[in-house]
Formats: sequence, structure tokens, C-alpha cells
Amino acid sequence: MDKVHDVVGLYLDPPERALVLCMDEKTQIQALDRSQPVLPIMPGVPQRVTHDYVRAGTTTLFAALEVATGKVIGSLHCRHRAEEFKKFLLKLDQEIPADLQLHLILDNYATPKTPAVKTWLINHPRLHLHFTPTGSSWLNLVERGFTELTNKQIRRGVHKSVQALEKDIHTWIAAWNTDPSPCVWTKTADEILGRLTSYLRRIPDSED
Repeated sequence: MDKVHDVVGLYLDPPERALVLCMDEKTQIQALDRSQPVLPIMPGVPQRVTHDYVRAGTTTLFAALEVATGKVIGSLHCRHRAEEFKKFLLKLDQEIPADLQLHLILDNYATPKTPAVKTWLINHPRLHLHFTPTGSSWLNLVERGFTELTNKQIRRGVHKSVQALEKDIHTWIAAWNTDPSPCVWTKTADEILGRLTSYLRRIPDSED
């Protein structure tokens, strides 16, 4: 598939004088407070938490991960419309040196294809959008960062307000960026497609 070759090609052989960034949005991140206080770990006793929550609202994280360094650029918004998407693109455009081309790898969803975003991109030609195939978010390396954020900050956190949640997310991004590591991709597009084809042949009715 052309999209696989396009995305994997950027990972394995990025253009000169350019940055490759994996971008996505993590929507509806909930600020959750436990209905009872968390009981801390004690000798011979694990941490104990209640199974139910008090919900305090949600936020949306727009994030872009630099493939070459592992650094994350993030922005939080209360909504996730084309307007917020454009604001994040503008943040990238302002924060990254103007002499670099920006190649953004995104999941195949509707927001980047709205007329407002298309018009904005025409006026900012150094930004180039590349889309993963439908159902192939595993090709988007920013998911690595989202998994770490969920497991190490959000899932174990206690947040009485959206503001407290957003503060912890900003803190997590800052800590991540103190010691980022490059994302190293090793499989070629042909290897990926070959393995996928082999797998599908073993699934009954996979051609339907």
C-alpha cells in the first residue's frame, strides 16, 4: 500500500533539512478523583484504591513526537475541532526553526481534511501531511508516548479538577523531554506488507 511505503520511508530515510513528527490527539482524557482516599503502600500491604470515581471533566491532548530525538511537543485544549487542530499546527510552525521542512505523520481521520485546515496548510507550505492507512495507528509512533502517559501518569493519578490533570500532563511531558530517546524503526514497508499478506492468507474469509 502506498501509505505504508510513504510513512515507513520517512522513518527509514527522512528528507534532509526536515523534521519528521508523529502527531495525534488523545481526546476525552478524564480528570478522575477516587471516591475514597488512596491508601498508600505499607510493608507487606499493597496500595489500595476504590474502584469507583468522581468525574471532574475532560481535556484533549494534541501531541507531536520528533522521530529523530523522541522529544514531545504538546498542547491541551478543552475541545478537539479543526480550530484546535490549526492552533496546534501553528504552535509547531512557531516553535520549530523556520529553515526546516515539517513532515507530519497522522492517523487517517477527518479533522486534517477540513476546508479550514486545507486552506491554512496552503498558506504554510513547509508543513507536509502524511496519513497512515485506515486501522493502522500502530504505524504512528506517537502512540508510544500516549501509552507511557496513560500507564505512568493518568491511570494511576488522582485529579480533583481538569486544571490538576492538565498540570500533571505538562509535568509528564517536561520530564519525558529531559531524557528522550530516538525512535528507531527497523522494518521496511515490503517486510511489513509481506508479513501482513502471509497472516491474512491464514485467516478464513479474509478476502471478503
